[in-house]
Amino acid sequence: MLLRSFFIGLSTNNSFRAFSERSALGRRVSLRFVAGMSVDEAIAATVQLNAEGIDVSLDSLGESVLEVAQAEHSAAIYHQLLDAIEARKLRANVSVKLTQVGMDIGGPSAGPILAERIVGDMVAHAAHIGSFVRIDMEGSQYTEPTLALTERLHQKFPGAVGTVLQAYLHRTEGDAERLLSQGIRIRLCKGAYKEPPEIAFPAKSDVDANYVKLMQRLVTSPVFCGIATHDEAIVSQLRTFVAQHGIDKRAFEFQMLYGIRRDLQRKLVAEGFGVRVYVPFGTEWYPYFMRRLAERPANVLFLAKNFFKN
Repeated sequence: MLLRSFFIGLSTNNSFRAFSERSALGRRVSLRFVAGMSVDEAIAATVQLNAEGIDVSLDSLGESVLEVAQAEHSAAIYHQLLDAIEARKLRANVSVKLTQVGMDIGGPSAGPILAERIVGDMVAHAAHIGSFVRIDMEGSQYTEPTLALTERLHQKFPGAVGTVLQAYLHRTEGDAERLLSQGIRIRLCKGAYKEPPEIAFPAKSDVDANYVKLMQRLVTSPVFCGIATHDEAIVSQLRTFVAQHGIDKRAFEFQMLYGIRRDLQRKLVAEGFGVRVYVPFGTEWYPYFMRRLAERPANVLFLAKNFFKN
């Protein structure tokens, strides 16, 4: 827990972020979990993963944008990605954070309106080409606005938009029922932000138990959902649960992050399960990278062991 808190703290350290994102050493280390700095590099990674039988969700990194021009620039990248998905017939969709497209700009009324306009345009584009937009989840202050926005866009573009629920939040079981009742697709993860105990389960064992309960609910629903975990014990529990209950292996998908547990990704594909890998890219990689280390501190040792390998 100490290491987790340490890396979550670092994820919001602007001075260390600025140094890391500018340095060649920082960019080299980040490439374990980030598929390059450009759209072209992200598309190349997508083509490779598709060739291995793995679907992709593309994530242009960036968050906490405070200028409209930055929000519009982020949106343009996502439309470029959607155009590439259509043109190259990629098995891919996109994932976006609301703070990346203006949620925090201009106060509590203006920001949400800007973000909804920008994301609404993305979802309309995705619906037109038969793709999908995942509205990513951030800290707990954004939970309700994110859910409400997803619901409104789902009413306009059914099946073209979904969101993320975090198992460490006490409220998530109710949120899952709320979204499933509307047919909204959910990506279930454990959670990677620092939250107080009155909002989130402080003990890992309680988070894991809630995750297992929620994933079983999701895969037995008629809504296609993503089970986002690298925890092999939980993956094994779900494989057993699916077999025991006669659930179609393609009624849901496992979701994992680029650069993490590639061996497990390939094993699940070989067993006939759907697998989607989140492919993040871009120069603003630092907060994402630190949260990956916070989620799984063993990644620090992995990086240290492999840093000097080709």
